[in-house]
Amino acid sequence: MSANTDIFISGGGIAGLTAALAMSRLGLSVTIADPTPPPAGAEADGSDLRSTAFLQPALQLFQEFGIWDALARYATPLETLAVIDCTGDPPHPKTERAFKSSDLGEAAFGWNLPNWLTRKFLTEAVADAPGADLRLGTGFRSILTREREAIVTLDDGTKVRARLAIGADGRDSPLREAVGIPTETTRYGQKALAFTVKHDVPHGNVSTELYLSGGAFTLVPLPDHNGRPASAVVWMNDGPEAARLMALDDQAFSEAATMRSCAVLGQLTLASPRRAWPVVTRRATKLVAERTALVAEAAHVLPPIGAQGLNTSLHDVRALIELAKEMPDDIGQRAWLDRYAKSRERDIHTRARVIDLYNRVCRSDAPPVQALRSLGLTLVHDVAPLRKGVMRAGLGS
Repeated sequence: MSANTDIFISGGGIAGLTAALAMSRLGLSVTIADPTPPPAGAEADGSDLRSTAFLQPALQLFQEFGIWDALARYATPLETLAVIDCTGDPPHPKTERAFKSSDLGEAAFGWNLPNWLTRKFLTEAVADAPGADLRLGTGFRSILTREREAIVTLDDGTKVRARLAIGADGRDSPLREAVGIPTETTRYGQKALAFTVKHDVPHGNVSTELYLSGGAFTLVPLPDHNGRPASAVVWMNDGPEAARLMALDDQAFSEAATMRSCAVLGQLTLASPRRAWPVVTRRATKLVAERTALVAEAAHVLPPIGAQGLNTSLHDVRALIELAKEMPDDIGQRAWLDRYAKSRERDIHTRARVIDLYNRVCRSDAPPVQALRSLGLTLVHDVAPLRKGVMRAGLGS
């Protein structure tokens, strides 16, 4: 059994689904395969409990291809970013600063959505899109590329002939491995814990990042949960400490999270399962191969800091979309792929370097580094031109 398509996408996560929806809206035929259907809710096995603050470029992309209206009523605006440098055991705030989107004349830095919900709505939109062939429960098996096409074999034996194969299938991308693109990985010995909490104090649309040895503790606003204020949390720790925390019962874990948050939102109460995953920086050594392009975590994995991971992935998708608009007849050709790689390599490299350094500084327990961390926070905030420049960069510019 075989099929012909303009574009084949391996991976039905947020980036892959966004690419599929956008390409289909451009009139291109798209086949997208993923071995795992999206979970029905946050409690389901395999549900991604992380949330993403979609920055303005991502919002514009969703608006352009007609998905934002479905997502908007579930999104929480992030109007202020509070950064707190902590010290001590138990921890307490040492230096605090608030960065306000209104300083830039913007309504919000971004709009926060649970990843599982975003994926669910995107899946439904792709399923209804003309020209899109959505194959959930079917995964990538192998690929053979020629100068004029890529021939993809799925794990049900189906062959798909495409002008372009896109790898959007995660940090351990089977498509990337199949085309022989190696990766470079930096490991930090950290794990990130993702979960949802209810809390006593309303978040006021403020996203809060608290820094201490081991990594950041980030509270990102969500809509109320059963009538109580709620936030998504990403808590980075050294590996042994993460394992200890994951072994705690719910009450003890909630108490530990409250202590680590310096109780800035009052008592935190666990409101979801917990997930943990390793914190790494990983970059594919190339973004393209014959008739193949990599996007999202198949191309780059970043520590969960500053909402840069998925937003960077959507920059990749945007670059492919713009090329498809500009050069539709050349999709997948060598020069077309080279333009994609050139448009993304510098940005990915720069973001990876900056976030790597930021993570190392923010997790350090060395007194000189901690002093530098507090001084840097004060300097960045209190010098207005520097503050506005950093905020503009954070918005996704």
